[in-house]
Amino acid sequence: MPHRVLIVDDHPIFRSSARLLLESEGFEVVGEAVDGESAIEQTAALSPELVLLDIQLPGIDGFEVADRVSRTDGGPAVILVSSRDGGDYGPLIAACGARGFVAKADLSGDRLRSLLDD
Repeated sequence: MPHRVLIVDDHPIFRSSARLLLESEGFEVVGEAVDGESAIEQTAALSPELVLLDIQLPGIDGFEVADRVSRTDGGPAVILVSSRDGGDYGPLIAACGARGFVAKADLSGDRLRSLLDD
């Protein structure tokens, strides 16, 4: 059964590329959001199993979004993405409730599955 995914990123090219990649690797992309507020709204409306969440967003940043959606009862898994290296964010990744981090250049279905299986 495919994982239901919400992609959150303010760059339409990344959202489109991530959608194509994930759908080709067996994920079901149920929606997209462009900022932190719409990410929270779409998570509530669509009930994805996974939120692929950019850290640098307009309005509410990815860390705050991750904290809000991952800590709700039955909330989705959250995997943070960024064009920057994960080391730039240090302990903020674990502190926000995210399952992990993937650099945008390293995004793959196998990488996401490995973080979901941890």
